[in-house]
Amino acid sequence: MNRTEAIGAALRILAPRLPVFETESVIDRALASPGLRMASPENAAWLALVAFARHVFTEYDAYLDDGYDRDSARHFVLDDLNETLGGWGVRRRVSEETEPPDEA
Repeated sequence: MNRTEAIGAALRILAPRLPVFETESVIDRALASPGLRMASPENAAWLALVAFARHVFTEYDAYLDDGYDRDSARHFVLDDLNETLGGWGVRRRVSEETEPPDEA
């Protein structure tokens, strides 16, 4: 199994209701991220999924554009982020204590 397939398989387990076209975007993000090249497929899938959801399905970027720092912007979108993940069947939740230090 190649890396693309491995990340895809991890995403299907992690987010069973993630639409196919969104799955492709998350896989592309995981493969393009220099910080995820050495991550396990499961970690790459999780981190890319969280980053994708944060940027596409929350107001995160708008908060950054308004001058908020990353930690503040992440705090403001945390509930929306977890709601989006839950809609995709993700059981794991993002919390302020478990945030990765770098953006995937």
